Amino acid sequence: MSIFRLGLCAAMCAVAACAGEPVIVEQIVAKVNGDIITRSDLARARKELEASLRQRQLPPAQIAEVLAQAEKDLLRDKIDNLLLIQRGKELNVNVDNEVTKYLAQIQSENKIADPEKFQSWIRENTGMSYEDFRSELRNQFLSQRVVGQEVYSKVNIPRRQIEEYYEKNKESFVRKERVILREILVSTQGMDEAGVAAAEKKARDIVARARKGERFTELVREYSEAVSARQGGLLDPFEKGILSPELESLVWDKEKGYVTDPIRVPAGWLILRVEDHQKEGLAELSEVEAEIRDRLASEIMMPKVREYLSELRRNSFIEIREPWVDTGAVPGQKTDWNDPALLRAETVTKEEVAAQARLKRLLYFLPIPGTSITDTSKSSSK
Repeated sequence: MSIFRLGLCAAMCAVAACAGEPVIVEQIVAKVNGDIITRSDLARARKELEASLRQRQLPPAQIAEVLAQAEKDLLRDKIDNLLLIQRGKELNVNVDNEVTKYLAQIQSENKIADPEKFQSWIRENTGMSYEDFRSELRNQFLSQRVVGQEVYSKVNIPRRQIEEYYEKNKESFVRKERVILREILVSTQGMDEAGVAAAEKKARDIVARARKGERFTELVREYSEAVSARQGGLLDPFEKGILSPELESLVWDKEKGYVTDPIRVPAGWLILRVEDHQKEGLAELSEVEAEIRDRLASEIMMPKVREYLSELRRNSFIEIREPWVDTGAVPGQKTDWNDPALLRAETVTKEEVAAQARLKRLLYFLPIPGTSITDTSKSSSK
């Protein structure tokens, strides 16, 4: 699978003001369950989006049009992301392994063996410290995992719907001959000769286990240090001439299930498994079923993701300062900004407020005989 890029930059928001007027250095825009979103967070998100659009070499007019539309949803997207991160922590989702593998892949691709030089490279290319960059990556992996676990995994596509899609779109499944591969990478970054030799032995042991019948995907999960490990080592299909001649000669004519010997590459020792070899012409339904399932799922995913995010909002405490607007707000949900300077000092956790709300509902429906209960929920806290 092609390595995805996460365009992360740390440009801070500078707010100009007329001479003699106060300068706003920073301002909280929104509060989400105790976490905050600032003006500089939104400014940074806009700069990241603009940079990614320029990398795609879009015309300036189109960039301006996309930015104008996207700016309306910047706060919504930041709240979405924060809610997903918070939910991931509640579920005890751990993505440290994926983050480490992704960083190792970046380091390998850029041929930077020295860890300190790599950290400097991160700082120079993102404007962020290595620790902040790693934290950003972790948050992105975390939010992706939550969506996959809480939404995508629950999307059910009936077999009949897959078959109908295949019949109606056969022309899009006419393929050139191609090979499907899985990979395991045993990294040698920063290793001396002895370390490289030990890594080679480890790779050969993995090959031996795979050839004896152990599930390749389990070996990927246990040993691979490539980003593709998140997808069980699965790579995008390769047509003739896409792979390097050396790699193509090792896998092109091999049968399904063939596992290569360890291959020395700049990043370490690479092991490839032939997952499938698809001939030229119309692909069989069995060959493209997973692809069709993904296509159909993607069509219904966004509404379901938005529905899920709305549910997270309903169970959250969100305050938004004017004039900013959450375009993903739940209709009727109160998100008025409370100025801390006007509130009495008190510390209440999310769990305590939720418990209090449940108690109020219980008392409303089941009044306790012989007691007098005064509802103070409408009293001002100012």
